[in-house]
Amino acid sequence: MTAPVSRPTAATALRAEILPVAALDPAAWDGLVARAAAPSPDYSRRMIEAHRAHGLAPAGLACLAVRDGPALLALLPFRFARVALRGRVATPFTSPYITATAPLVVDGPAHGPALAALAAGLGRVSAAWWWPLLPEEMPAGRGLHDALARAGWDVAPVSSFARPVLDRHPSHAAYLAAHPNKGRLKDLRRRQRRLAEAGAVRVERVGPSGNLAAAVAAFLALERGGWKGRAGTALASRPATAAFATALFRAGDGPVTARADLLRLDGAPIAASLSLVCGRTVFLLKTAYDEGQAAFAPGALLEAEIVRALHEDGEADRLDSVTRESRVLGDLYPGRTVIAEIAATAPGGPPAERLAATLRRNHALRQRAVLLRARLRRLLGRE
Repeated sequence: MTAPVSRPTAATALRAEILPVAALDPAAWDGLVARAAAPSPDYSRRMIEAHRAHGLAPAGLACLAVRDGPALLALLPFRFARVALRGRVATPFTSPYITATAPLVVDGPAHGPALAALAAGLGRVSAAWWWPLLPEEMPAGRGLHDALARAGWDVAPVSSFARPVLDRHPSHAAYLAAHPNKGRLKDLRRRQRRLAEAGAVRVERVGPSGNLAAAVAAFLALERGGWKGRAGTALASRPATAAFATALFRAGDGPVTARADLLRLDGAPIAASLSLVCGRTVFLLKTAYDEGQAAFAPGALLEAEIVRALHEDGEADRLDSVTRESRVLGDLYPGRTVIAEIAATAPGGPPAERLAATLRRNHALRQRAVLLRARLRRLLGRE
């Protein structure tokens, strides 16, 4: 049973508290996710507890929480990071599996007051914030910008990118008719015919009451057998991340549920997708495919079937690619949403642009290092 939400009045003084996420009431946390202004699994109890349980987040991970009685109105897990010689700055908690960092904020009359209290709390944590992966077009992202401006914070952009999303059309036929990339769709139909000639093809969806453990195991095996396994970055490459995946995509209900989609050829999985579903949005977190079947593009074929299901099943309204860049999903999903990275400094502090410039330099140095390592691997014949 979720905690009730009271409606703050002018006499209600909301204040953000700094406390460990372990101290949050589970029912109030789930209630906030269910009533948030926009669906997001990133700071849900399912996501954060899976991180903490498997060593991917500090056991004492802290958060800013805005409460009104037993009700939780806003939540932002955070940590500290060192940025060159500038010392420590605060930043929302991130990991390779966190895809957006907008705070969870309740919808309705309490939305504005909760954001104002959260903005005031940011200054008590740190006078400087580095904020990656902020969905600026979502209510909490826009609201955060507005709350910071009203509180006198200085904000400077660091970078941004457009994330592919797909909102459900009236029908799958309408989606196909309106799609701007007819060449991609034609190529997928050709590969689908070739795959059908190779054997019995079946698409399987496993929902929150199904055998998700078996579906996750199939995904882990596919990912481990591909380039991520060879590079040591597959979830199954480390016991902790394999256990994390099993915990995150477990069966069970709540405001965030797990889903798996599998493409099978003669019964064997050749592509798998693991998703979290929240507020009628499907967040497509992980995809893997059998590289031995690459000629059929099984990963792309599975994504196309997920698009078909969006229109035919009516169980969701949006697919969110949760990716920085994906040629396949970029082709299949004509919509885009802006994901930004910003620097913010409290009133009276140094200009935010100074911190933003440091962050941009750090990113450029890291990118150069990545390119140099890739070049070295090619020279050594490891690729």
